[in-house]
Amino acid sequence: MNSSRKTRTSVNFGLLILRVVVGITFVMHGWQKFNEWTISGTTSNFAEMGVPLPEIAAPFAAFTELIGGIALIVGLFSRIAGLLLAVVMAGSIYFVHAPAGFFVSDGGFEFVMVLGAAALAIAFAGPGRIALGGGLTHRRGLSVFA
Repeated sequence: MNSSRKTRTSVNFGLLILRVVVGITFVMHGWQKFNEWTISGTTSNFAEMGVPLPEIAAPFAAFTELIGGIALIVGLFSRIAGLLLAVVMAGSIYFVHAPAGFFVSDGGFEFVMVLGAAALAIAFAGPGRIALGGGLTHRRGLSVFA
């Protein structure tokens, strides 16, 4: 195996690991908003934290995290999912976590920043070849699926 092929293989496995771990994390956070807190509870929580339009923001965040996380895991529509998830995390930093400082132990933005940056990296890099969208993109030129 030549050096450039090894590099491509390493990049594709790196993207797979990143997508799956970040995707699982987002799925669990979305699932929590639906099942543990409920959308109504999440909406109330968002309102208490000062998130604008909580009746829209809460379901949008929950659906984006759940569906976007699944999209990252399987690598289908991962560029769109990554971008939307990064936007949700930016809102979370701006409206909720920034006033608490950096450290997550104080309610800060460090964890949310890492999730947002990882999602944005996937939006820029794409899913890699080890993905439903990656395979379609490379075989058929259908980059909308990546």
